[in-house]
Amino acid sequence: MTVPMIDLANALKARAAVSADDVLAIRRVVWPDGKLDASEADAIFALNDAITDPPVEWVDFLVEAMTAFVVRQQAPTGYVDEANAAWLMARIDADGRVESRAELELLVKILEVAVNVPDALKAYALRQIEVAVTQGTGPTRRGALDPGSINATEVALLRRMLFAAAGDGPACISRAEAELLFRLKAATKDAANAPEWKTLFVQAVGNHLMAHSDYHPLSRERATELDAFMRDNRVNIGGLLGRIAEKMVQGGLGEALRARPATPDHDAAVADDRAITDDEAAWLRTQIDADGALDDFEQALLNFIADESGRAAF
Repeated sequence: MTVPMIDLANALKARAAVSADDVLAIRRVVWPDGKLDASEADAIFALNDAITDPPVEWVDFLVEAMTAFVVRQQAPTGYVDEANAAWLMARIDADGRVESRAELELLVKILEVAVNVPDALKAYALRQIEVAVTQGTGPTRRGALDPGSINATEVALLRRMLFAAAGDGPACISRAEAELLFRLKAATKDAANAPEWKTLFVQAVGNHLMAHSDYHPLSRERATELDAFMRDNRVNIGGLLGRIAEKMVQGGLGEALRARPATPDHDAAVADDRAITDDEAAWLRTQIDADGALDDFEQALLNFIADESGRAAF
């Protein structure tokens, strides 16, 4: 399907526009085999760069196709490797901007559906969302970006990015994400922001300081090992048992079973994480003192911490 797809993309690129019927034609060419190859993916991105006002049908297709190419087509499914992450960042940067309706949505969607992605892609996504929220203009799939302030659309976009499964802090807010929120607050301090923004700021920074999570996604390397093991369908009972024992030893399971450590007290772990450590208190004070004044967002955060922990942060 490569040649028909590239020919169709080139024809549409010359027009710098696509219609809903054009997107349907592309789907019919691309999806019969359920996969994209690298040249087709490049052609689709080149067409996206050329489109001046992409319709929602195109955005849906781009997000669907690129998510499949980057996240699902390579074993182990759900993991983005270094090569695909580098390709994606290069393609998004090719036209010198993140197109809000399609490419920004694609970045967020990949982090939502992937199990894990390289750290470079996580950091790149955070940079792009910061630029989009503070400087971006134009429509998204769920509203428009408003430079200089944070509107409800941007709050929703931030929330999706911050709590994405493959984000910088899966199941919790990382230090980098919390510092991003403080920068966004400072950049839009006197703007007419959506009321949802203050709620997200308090909840997310509070999550960074006080949340407990037992979730730690496997690395792609470890997931690849397990995927290969499960795909090995050779009929050899002795070999199977031997491989299971080998994997148990490699993973430390045998040693763990012999040691029989005490079962951790989950409630105690949650309580420990809810308490503000000296390091966290020092970091929070630095963030609050950065502009020399305690604003209402920061006061709301301190009140939230006191209510949740039963004591002041510092």
